[in-house]
Amino acid sequence: MNMQNLTPRLLFLIDACGAALSALMLGFVLPHFEAAIGMPRAMLYGFAAAACVFALYSFSNYYRMRANWRPYLKVIAAANLLYCCATAAAMLYGRGQLTAAGWVYFLLEIGVIVCLATVEWRMAGR
Repeated sequence: MNMQNLTPRLLFLIDACGAALSALMLGFVLPHFEAAIGMPRAMLYGFAAAACVFALYSFSNYYRMRANWRPYLKVIAAANLLYCCATAAAMLYGRGQLTAAGWVYFLLEIGVIVCLATVEWRMAGR
């Protein structure tokens, strides 16, 4: 996809779908592999709950696009970055338990979310 074709509405949809996927992975899939990942189940559920809130927020903005969308896009971009900071902090706190698979999963998730938040922040600043 060409970055020139991105609209704020499409960006909210991408964010919502990504957050929904994260919620699904963190809330339903990864808890079954807690030993293989090394992240405690309670932490996974906490991150899943945050992802659900983000998905609802972004879907809401997608369906009810406002003329003044910039502050709403900045909110989700900032929330995404805070989520990444919280995930990194949890990884560092539990580094003794986190397996290689856990490191790979969470670093990839952080990487994707940081890229998305950067695009959101730039578009909101235009």
